[in-house]
Amino acid sequence: MKNIYFLLISLLLLACKQEPKSTANKSTVTTASPQLNLQTPDELYGDLFVAVQMSSLFEDSKTFVDCIPKKDSEVILQAYQNEKSEEGFNLETFVTTYFELPPSISSDFESDPAKNAAEHVASLWPVLTRTNDTVQQMGSLIPLPNAYVVPGGRFREVYYWDSYFTMLGLAESGEFELIENMLDNFSHLISTIGHIPNGNRTYYLTRSQPPFFAQMVALLAKHKGSEIYSKYAKSLKAEYEFWMHTDIAEQAASQHVVKTVYGPMNRYFDKGTGPRQESFKEDSLQVAKMNGGIKMYQDLRAGAESGWDYSTRWFADAKSIETIETTDIIPVDLNALLYGLESVLIECYKDHPDYVDQLKTQQQNRIAFLNNKCWNPELGLFEDYNFIKNKGTGVKSLATVYPLFFEMATQEQADAIAKTIEQEFLRPGGVLSTLNHSGQQWDAPNGWAPLQWMTYVGLKNYGHQALAKTIATRWVQLNEKVYENTGKFVEKYNVEDLTLEAGGGEYPVQDGFGWSNGVYLALKKELEQ
Repeated sequence: MKNIYFLLISLLLLACKQEPKSTANKSTVTTASPQLNLQTPDELYGDLFVAVQMSSLFEDSKTFVDCIPKKDSEVILQAYQNEKSEEGFNLETFVTTYFELPPSISSDFESDPAKNAAEHVASLWPVLTRTNDTVQQMGSLIPLPNAYVVPGGRFREVYYWDSYFTMLGLAESGEFELIENMLDNFSHLISTIGHIPNGNRTYYLTRSQPPFFAQMVALLAKHKGSEIYSKYAKSLKAEYEFWMHTDIAEQAASQHVVKTVYGPMNRYFDKGTGPRQESFKEDSLQVAKMNGGIKMYQDLRAGAESGWDYSTRWFADAKSIETIETTDIIPVDLNALLYGLESVLIECYKDHPDYVDQLKTQQQNRIAFLNNKCWNPELGLFEDYNFIKNKGTGVKSLATVYPLFFEMATQEQADAIAKTIEQEFLRPGGVLSTLNHSGQQWDAPNGWAPLQWMTYVGLKNYGHQALAKTIATRWVQLNEKVYENTGKFVEKYNVEDLTLEAGGGEYPVQDGFGWSNGVYLALKKELEQ
């Protein structure tokens, strides 16, 4: 068995060395500003990259791709070629000689026991804030012109959908200038990269994340007025075109777009065709084990774009990642988010009636699709739809609250969803993401801040204030209990057993933590009103 394992590793190393560069990477780079060096770690370091990632030199595969090189990549590669065959060569020594290891943001922050949870969060904002990247560091970081907030821990860069929920807390803290700086950064990424990537790292260029940019704009407009819509109108339209762009022709699906009888709908999709660089060994071994090929790599990558990486939402058997099929699924949450983007575009372009009419037609198409393909009265919720199998996935998840958040559902549907949430999703610490105990981090027993907020607002929109308040109260109390015991806010929480930490996923629970901080402050304020 040991020999077979080493043979597998050898074959993977050979395959990775010979794999051509993704055409998606090339096409992404060519749309960017010529001033940016957007080469990815695998392009820069070749054999060295493969050797480090496949050797598990670092416990976390994200560590090496975030390292800052001390010399030009050509110099480092030449040194590696010269030294790797020498007697006594040590890969770890080589890497620490030529690279600076990345920090873990906020991990060394000492909380003040005299501060309550809200005061602690306020004191964390400066710790999680990066100043503008005036000079591009050598490495994978894509420089941004303005200040921004990172989630914390291993997440040392800005993250797309995290930022909306972080901004909820920044708004409560009066940090509107920082919110606008972050919006300006996202607008900058759209104009230089062509879209908002998963995060400002070169290895994230082939994918985005759930499109919350429009909701960020609406959040700031609520404070500063309608001129904010004018300021970001062009960027919002370009964001929409990124998600709706297709070479669909006679195909059933192309990039993010799926052809349906109700018009184009959307799926999560990543243009990359190989292992994620920040999870290189994990993806390589997973795909090799299943003989999965490009399709499985793309399903893993699309699952990462969804933000729910990973969940039984994306698994054919609703149990195991070996059956992942993300690109076959039209998700409820993504199409509701794009409905929300269309609503903001209607506000931005209200003086362009033809464009507004197109947007309104697409919105009605999305509602028709959700009603006819995703609404499951037996389950009492909206389910994701597998367009390859022509049926719903049957997985109960909090994606069902997105149509309530954007007021796309009927009152009858909302009432059924509220009943399902109260009877099946509600736990002592808030609401579950799904009901499945799979070991994946976006399944039971975990609860996540963004989904508590989406559920809270969605239920309130349809008159279910009591249930919404119960969820908010339980989540806030759980956050405060963990803070009291540990001095930290963390990325995710166990909402079933309040004595245990959350688990699952490809890395340990991270502290910081941007969106937990933001949603806590926002829900705390709601409960005080």
